[in-house]
Amino acid sequence: MALLATAYIVPGFHVATFTTALLAAIVLGVVNTFIKPILSFLTAPLTLITLGLFSFVVNALVLFIVSAVVKGLTIDGWIPAILGAIVLSVISTILNTILKDLGK
Repeated sequence: MALLATAYIVPGFHVATFTTALLAAIVLGVVNTFIKPILSFLTAPLTLITLGLFSFVVNALVLFIVSAVVKGLTIDGWIPAILGAIVLSVISTILNTILKDLGK
Protein backbone atom coordinates (compact mmCIF):
# COMPACT_ATOMS: atom_id res chain seq x y z
CA MET A 1 0.00 0.00 0.00
CA ALA A 2 2.80 2.40 0.88
CA LEU A 3 4.48 1.99 -2.51
CA LEU A 4 1.23 2.65 -4.36
CA ALA A 5 0.56 5.74 -2.25
CA THR A 6 4.11 6.96 -2.86
CA ALA A 7 3.65 6.51 -6.61
CA TYR A 8 0.43 8.52 -6.39
CA ILE A 9 2.03 11.37 -4.40
CA VAL A 10 5.54 11.69 -5.89
CA PRO A 11 5.87 12.72 -9.53
CA GLY A 12 8.53 10.67 -11.30
CA PHE A 13 7.95 7.60 -9.09
CA HIS A 14 5.88 5.04 -11.02
CA VAL A 15 4.45 1.64 -10.08
CA ALA A 16 2.78 -0.14 -13.00
CA THR A 17 0.40 -2.53 -11.22
CA PHE A 18 -0.62 -3.80 -7.81
CA THR A 19 1.33 -7.00 -8.49
CA THR A 20 4.40 -4.90 -9.25
CA ALA A 21 3.92 -3.11 -5.93
CA LEU A 22 3.74 -6.43 -4.08
CA LEU A 23 6.87 -7.75 -5.79
CA ALA A 24 8.68 -4.45 -5.17
CA ALA A 25 7.70 -4.58 -1.48
CA ILE A 26 9.18 -8.06 -1.16
CA VAL A 27 12.39 -7.05 -2.94
CA LEU A 28 12.56 -3.86 -0.86
CA GLY A 29 12.33 -5.95 2.31
CA VAL A 30 15.19 -8.19 1.14
CA VAL A 31 17.36 -5.24 0.08
CA ASN A 32 16.65 -3.44 3.37
CA THR A 33 17.66 -6.57 5.28
CA PHE A 34 20.87 -7.46 3.47
CA ILE A 35 22.22 -4.53 1.43
CA LYS A 36 21.10 -1.41 3.27
CA PRO A 37 23.07 -2.19 6.47
CA ILE A 38 26.25 -2.48 4.40
CA LEU A 39 25.51 0.81 2.62
CA SER A 40 24.70 2.48 5.93
CA PHE A 41 27.97 1.26 7.44
CA LEU A 42 30.02 2.44 4.48
CA THR A 43 28.37 5.86 4.44
CA ALA A 44 28.30 6.37 8.21
CA PRO A 45 30.91 9.18 8.15
CA LEU A 46 28.88 11.14 5.56
CA THR A 47 25.69 10.52 7.51
CA LEU A 48 27.37 11.79 10.66
CA ILE A 49 28.76 14.89 8.95
CA THR A 50 25.37 15.74 7.43
CA LEU A 51 23.57 15.08 10.74
CA GLY A 52 21.67 12.14 9.28
CA LEU A 53 20.51 13.77 6.06
CA PHE A 54 22.68 11.49 3.91
CA SER A 55 20.50 8.58 5.03
CA PHE A 56 17.88 9.89 2.58
CA VAL A 57 20.42 9.38 -0.22
CA VAL A 58 21.07 5.83 1.01
CA ASN A 59 17.32 5.15 1.02
CA ALA A 60 17.05 6.59 -2.50
CA LEU A 61 19.88 4.31 -3.61
CA VAL A 62 18.02 1.35 -2.14
CA LEU A 63 14.94 2.36 -4.15
CA PHE A 64 17.09 2.55 -7.31
CA ILE A 65 18.36 -0.97 -6.62
CA VAL A 66 14.80 -2.23 -6.25
CA SER A 67 13.72 -0.46 -9.45
CA ALA A 68 16.60 -2.13 -11.30
CA VAL A 69 15.38 -5.56 -10.18
CA VAL A 70 11.60 -5.09 -10.47
CA LYS A 71 10.18 -4.39 -13.91
CA GLY A 72 7.32 -1.92 -13.68
CA LEU A 73 8.85 0.18 -10.89
CA THR A 74 10.50 3.21 -12.45
CA ILE A 75 12.11 6.23 -10.84
CA ASP A 76 12.89 9.19 -13.09
CA GLY A 77 15.89 10.58 -11.20
CA TRP A 78 17.48 11.40 -7.86
CA ILE A 79 14.89 13.98 -6.76
CA PRO A 80 11.93 11.59 -7.20
CA ALA A 81 13.98 8.85 -5.51
CA ILE A 82 14.78 11.01 -2.47
CA LEU A 83 11.21 12.35 -2.26
CA GLY A 84 9.94 8.80 -2.70
CA ALA A 85 12.16 7.59 0.14
CA ILE A 86 10.86 10.34 2.42
CA VAL A 87 7.20 9.79 1.53
CA LEU A 88 7.58 6.01 1.76
CA SER A 89 9.08 6.35 5.25
CA VAL A 90 6.29 8.65 6.43
CA ILE A 91 3.52 6.46 4.99
CA SER A 92 5.09 3.29 6.40
CA THR A 93 5.35 4.87 9.84
CA ILE A 94 1.71 5.96 9.74
CA LEU A 95 0.52 2.54 8.57
CA ASN A 96 2.60 0.75 11.21
CA THR A 97 1.19 3.01 13.93
CA ILE A 98 -2.39 2.42 12.77
CA LEU A 99 -1.93 -1.33 12.51
CA LYS A 100 -0.23 -1.47 15.90
CA ASP A 101 -3.15 0.42 17.47
CA LEU A 102 -5.67 -1.94 15.84
CA GLY A 103 -3.83 -4.91 17.31
CA LYS A 104 -4.37 -3.74 20.90
